[in-house]
Amino acid sequence: MKSLNAGEVFNEIARAAWSVGDPGILFMDEINRHNPTPELGEIEATNPCGEQPLLPYESCNLGSINLSKMVDEGEINWERLEQCVRVGVRFLDDVISVNVFPLPEIKEITLKNRKIGLGVMGLADMFIKMGISYGSPYSYEVAEGLMAFIQRIARDESSNLGEEKGDFPNFPKSIWADRYEHMRNATVTTIAPTGSISIIASCSSGIEPIFSVAYVREALEGELLFHYDENFVKIAKERGFYSENLMKKVLRQPSISSIEEIPEDIRELFKCAMDLTPEQHVRMQAVFQRHVDNAVSKTVNMREDCTVEDIKEAYLLAWRLKCKGITVFRYRSREKQVISIFGDVVNVSEEVMIAKTCPGSHICPV
Repeated sequence: MKSLNAGEVFNEIARAAWSVGDPGILFMDEINRHNPTPELGEIEATNPCGEQPLLPYESCNLGSINLSKMVDEGEINWERLEQCVRVGVRFLDDVISVNVFPLPEIKEITLKNRKIGLGVMGLADMFIKMGISYGSPYSYEVAEGLMAFIQRIARDESSNLGEEKGDFPNFPKSIWADRYEHMRNATVTTIAPTGSISIIASCSSGIEPIFSVAYVREALEGELLFHYDENFVKIAKERGFYSENLMKKVLRQPSISSIEEIPEDIRELFKCAMDLTPEQHVRMQAVFQRHVDNAVSKTVNMREDCTVEDIKEAYLLAWRLKCKGITVFRYRSREKQVISIFGDVVNVSEEVMIAKTCPGSHICPV
């Protein structure tokens, strides 16, 4: 309808994100560079969380592997992971076959492209079990190898399915026709936020770092749920530095980085979301994006004292590293937020909360 100055729009987006966390940004040119069916038209939108770029009427069909279950004695169990990837691809493809579609247009395009999005959750838990600090150079190396493996196996299984059950009908019009003899699904991988399912699975969400060793989540109708990191409590007891006085400090802090009673290697291992720089957040997202067909949902959590310029730099880095989009959130930029530090929102004694950190418990109503 009219033209606007791009620099002014960019500045306004950054200021709004600093104020309230919205809007997020999509890089539509990067999305369409990887459009698997360009002959069918350009992609113009994604699902609400930004991880699934879709053509008109296409549907979102996602699943996530719990990486915390893929570690044995500090190492990734590649055989188990491969089995889960192959089963996951077949499961998600079967969902398309048995689904009841609400509109004929959705049914038509979904069956013609058969897009699925197998991803992961529990990355932070996996790093902790492997003794890897999130955001360290080695963490990016491990993440890259991990997602490259998942992508390769997922495509191989989709190719097997194409030979076994038939290729997706638009396969001859897709970018895969020159690379594979068969392909059942136009896309196979996605990194979703996994907010609810990671709670059910008692693991860290998506590819996020742990938000904090202890935090509060506001659920439906304002109910508050207290979360603590089971790995931290387990290690603290095994290493002999667990105490009620220590837990009181942990409950009131957004990070354990300055708590001297905790050994330095443990403080490094349990880096929380706001311990990381925006650059570290974005670089982890970019590592995964290099080996994902669709896109990556990742929140660049920023400290309360971050600036508008910090947000601009994060946006530009995400663009330079070829991410397909980016979401930032400055802590306490909204009056209400889903996840908060315990000391900021809950008027409950530490003794009550410590009593709730019983073995095997992950979520406790406050």
